[in-house]
Amino acid sequence: MAAAVRTGEVSPVELAEHYLDRIERLNPQVGAYVTVTAERALEEARQAEKAVLGAADPADLPPLHGVPVPIKDLNMVHGVRMTCGSSAFSELTGFADDHVVSKLAQAGSVLIGKTTTPEFGLPCYTESDVAPPARTPWDLSRSAGGSSGGAAAAVASGLAPVAQGSDGGGSIRIPSSACGLFGIKPTRGRVSQGPIFPDLFGLATNGPIARTVRDAALLLDVMSGPMPGDLYRAPQAGEPFSSYADRAPGRLRIARSAEPPVPGVEVHPDCVAAYEEASALLEELGHEIVELPPVLGSDLLPHFATLWGVMATMTPVPQEDEHLLQPLTRWLRGLGEATTAPQLLQAQAALQGALRAAFPVMDEFDAILHPTLAMPPVPVGYFHGQEPEENFRRQTHFTPFTAVYNVSGQPAVNVPLHWNDDGLPIGVMLAGRLGGEGTLISLSAQLEEARPWIGRKPQIWTA
Repeated sequence: MAAAVRTGEVSPVELAEHYLDRIERLNPQVGAYVTVTAERALEEARQAEKAVLGAADPADLPPLHGVPVPIKDLNMVHGVRMTCGSSAFSELTGFADDHVVSKLAQAGSVLIGKTTTPEFGLPCYTESDVAPPARTPWDLSRSAGGSSGGAAAAVASGLAPVAQGSDGGGSIRIPSSACGLFGIKPTRGRVSQGPIFPDLFGLATNGPIARTVRDAALLLDVMSGPMPGDLYRAPQAGEPFSSYADRAPGRLRIARSAEPPVPGVEVHPDCVAAYEEASALLEELGHEIVELPPVLGSDLLPHFATLWGVMATMTPVPQEDEHLLQPLTRWLRGLGEATTAPQLLQAQAALQGALRAAFPVMDEFDAILHPTLAMPPVPVGYFHGQEPEENFRRQTHFTPFTAVYNVSGQPAVNVPLHWNDDGLPIGVMLAGRLGGEGTLISLSAQLEEARPWIGRKPQIWTA
């Protein structure tokens, strides 16, 4: 699309109008956008078109020049409504740009809107009081996942070519699996979380959601880079991530495990089938596949829950507006507010201690394969209609594999290799060494070439 803009084959205005038209017609069905910035998008597209016409060499234009890219509604955009998925913030207008927003703008992208998210991005599904539920276009009765559910629904429904998301416990990989997309959770510190909301625990990061590995890698190139004040900084990449999409990974040593680190979880047969098929394909491609030794056990779950509860308190809500919050949010904030400083530090120390023992084992492998989720996409309301404690239990049983890599800070991707007999996408997850996004991109591109998924489109794509 960016190449077509540079050559004049398509204009940025045509692109903006195309996506805005699809959003107007189809967004009520899929719940991808909470705010559509139509006037801003058309003005930015007109300016982008002028820049193409006035460029001495169109090759010098920025990499996403004229390409529409939506922003998740947890990220602030100056002058644009920002709800954080909450009625308590329904009237908030952004007063600054998050760094990732600035980087996407500098890359020439056109803002077409803010994608839906659950309240404060806390749940693994996208249902709230401020927007319709985000639904996977493969079955509109089922959830798109979360918390980047709107972003994934937009890309999978053809309401955006790519999207920015964020991931604090699986929030890019979960909806990517539910919507049949490729998504990257980068290494901790690869993409700046600033400047508005501090990331004290290093769990969350921004990242790309796309239909192809190459598109996601390009978006990661654009997003990456530290900014002043960042608590965490990943080592600088030696070359663009997009270059890894065009190179063979070589023979890799890949560990695998479908053993959930959450007690009592049974992995659905469809998710096991996707995992086994991916294992067989990796072996067919010449990689060495071994079983992952036990590294991080279920004893870490309470410590992660402690951090998650405290993280839920980080969004400031006036006391008079607390009643506007969702029951799950109030429950999580209650857990966080009841946590003492020593308890928080002890939980963080326990997680760090476990990781120091685990890294020497995990670093023996070039990648680690898991099911992304323990279940296929679930019906809308499966979590949201429950009491908070049962809601949270169901979430941990739905997505037991993803949060480990938020705690460790390692990069991880969802690869959409499998669809079940009901036509629902079932992803597999690959995690890498710290700083190892390039290996994951190269390996994923190899898998994409071997089992292309770009031709798979939900019926709504042609609507």
